[in-house]
Amino acid sequence: MKKVLTVGILAAACLLPSCGERKGTLVSGLNSSDFVSETAGKPTALYALKNAKGMEVCITNYGGRIVSILVPDKNGNPTDVVLGYDNIKDYVKSNGNFGALIGRYGNRIAQGKFTLNGTEYQLPRNNNGHCLHGGPEGYHTKVWDAVQPDGRTLTLKYLSPDGDAGFPGNLDVTVTYSLTDDNALSILYEATTDRETIVNLTNHSYFNLSGMPGSQILDHLVMINADYYTPVDSLLIPTSEIAPVEGTPLDLRRPLPVGQRIDEPFDQLLKGRGYDHNWVLNTVGNIGQLAAKVVSPVSGIVLEVYTNEPGIQFYTGNFMDGTEVGKSDNIYPFRGALCLETQHYPDSPNQPGFPSTTLHPDEKYVSKCIYRFTTEIK
Repeated sequence: MKKVLTVGILAAACLLPSCGERKGTLVSGLNSSDFVSETAGKPTALYALKNAKGMEVCITNYGGRIVSILVPDKNGNPTDVVLGYDNIKDYVKSNGNFGALIGRYGNRIAQGKFTLNGTEYQLPRNNNGHCLHGGPEGYHTKVWDAVQPDGRTLTLKYLSPDGDAGFPGNLDVTVTYSLTDDNALSILYEATTDRETIVNLTNHSYFNLSGMPGSQILDHLVMINADYYTPVDSLLIPTSEIAPVEGTPLDLRRPLPVGQRIDEPFDQLLKGRGYDHNWVLNTVGNIGQLAAKVVSPVSGIVLEVYTNEPGIQFYTGNFMDGTEVGKSDNIYPFRGALCLETQHYPDSPNQPGFPSTTLHPDEKYVSKCIYRFTTEIK
């Protein structure tokens, strides 16, 4: 962890017209007024980031969720590449994580338990007896304080109190979304604590690059820059092994259509109902190296992922069941999207051989993910 000064608390604010734009002014077609509400006594709103090339990203401070990402397809048409809802009410009532900031610990912790300095902590068990994504009331359900200093930046702040979902220490979290002119969305996570704790923050956007949000993503070509992955048991908890992808359907070092091998009778795919695993990145924390890449042959849209994290969770919507009705009344089908969650490994607090997720009071947690969009024309 890098040691730097603690960031002060940011007051909730809406500084630019983007959080009060009139209907029709957003390229996405979203209506900002549909996100103006109050949850747990705090106001919610929709914030828009725009760059010189016409890319637009809409984010709500409820759960820090990315609501839409508009990028040009191969013909220059603005295309929304993430799943979600077009109003705050659906986000609040949903049990899903569309576009959400995840914490205090992304992914799974076995039995919802971990031990730190000789003290055992019990977390909520919300996934087959395990704790998933910080529990049912994780950061994806919190109203974050928001400041938008300019039209390309949104800073979100949440003070997670000692004992929040069972985690120790007051954790002061800042997440900054930044949009660049090369059509990249940067997500910077920073956190400090007053007591030793564990931290693993990520974003849970569901990507469908085709421009057809009611379609499956089986034709998307995926590359993950990783020679190894962490195998899981029947409940998707890591077995402690770090195994080679060589000779398995999890070898994605060269681009492969999602659907080409996803239903093979390979033990790990059967356990995950498809791809739902942590890949051990070859990038070794170097954010300048490509970690993963996705291409839609239909739209020509390309997503590149860069991160300083050691791992990435690739999930192919295997638990989507066709009951979610999202933006523009689109029904989201089984395997209707894929996720690329930059992270430390699942269950790291209980796995001595994995990189540590412990944060000390004299340190600062710093994690960064970049989603960069381009097009390929063939």
